[in-house]
Amino acid sequence: MSGSRPAPGEPHGVHGRPLSRAQKWAGFKRSPYFPATVLLLILAAAAGLFAGSYTYAMANPTPHRIPTAVVSEPDTTRGREFVAGMDRALDASLVIHVFATPAAAREALEEQEVFAIVRSGERGVALDVASASGAAVAQLLAETAVKVGDTLGLPVAVQDVKPLQKGDPRGLALFYISLAAVIVGFVGSIQLSVHARGLMPLERIVFTVAYALLGAFAIAAVVDWLLGAVDLPFVQSWLILAFTMFTSGMVFTMFNTLIGRWAMLPTWGVMVLLGNPSSGGAVSWPLLPSLLGHIGRWLPPGASVNAQHTAVYYQGHQRLFPYLVLATWALVSATVFWVWRHRHPGGREHMPQHAAALT
Repeated sequence: MSGSRPAPGEPHGVHGRPLSRAQKWAGFKRSPYFPATVLLLILAAAAGLFAGSYTYAMANPTPHRIPTAVVSEPDTTRGREFVAGMDRALDASLVIHVFATPAAAREALEEQEVFAIVRSGERGVALDVASASGAAVAQLLAETAVKVGDTLGLPVAVQDVKPLQKGDPRGLALFYISLAAVIVGFVGSIQLSVHARGLMPLERIVFTVAYALLGAFAIAAVVDWLLGAVDLPFVQSWLILAFTMFTSGMVFTMFNTLIGRWAMLPTWGVMVLLGNPSSGGAVSWPLLPSLLGHIGRWLPPGASVNAQHTAVYYQGHQRLFPYLVLATWALVSATVFWVWRHRHPGGREHMPQHAAALT
């Protein structure tokens, strides 16, 4: 029996057949090149979205809705002309709240219900602004008031009744410390997943609390004690930062439980691409696009910034809402993680390996 041998280079048997397109695709998906390629595309998209979200929110702040108090007594004709001129100059963005007395208007400003107070009299108009509620808003109102007063031939006295601290003339320090808490919060959770993968669910939550408390203390100590940029109500600011860091860490843990290795995508989207630009820290919410101004208050970064602003500049007028926002995100994230903890990629067997081998 004789047979011909294949010529050199000729396919030999099954292994010599060319791979089909489906087989090549299956092989590529099993290789390390597939996740690397996906990450390449994701990182490119994330870079563009990151730049776009911050540019859209902060590059050209425009007034959209500025709550302003007007004291009705004495309500002069010239005062009404001034308010109407301000509204026209600001593209009809003033939302007027009328108060009977200066004291009632000042209380509304302390509660952060309004950003400015207009008081008119026989000799001119007084405008009280609050840089602590938003330096850019206060500057815009002050500059517009002077221009309108010049146009009407009306004397305008501008006073900043809630100035920023000397070490933070642009009011950005509170935004930066909140940003640090948000980013270190979920980066810490990522590092626990990589370097302490064997932590059990309760242990993971305990260590998240621990690094949140320690990291928040470090942030507050550096900004207040070391740099002296802002005089913080230390314990309150520390705990707000810790609450923020814990919430951010648990948000990543929740997404890691639900979708595994791609958890960074929704975490980055919620906390950084959407949450930080809309927080009102770098640009106060009346100057943000309207939708961002509303959404930001319901996200952890915005809640953190709001709580810090009130703690530092409006002591005695603290509001419950930002704490409820942080608590809701933290509770939902922790609950999802705990209920579906068997899906989390971390954890370890309860029995040591040598004990398991004997059974």
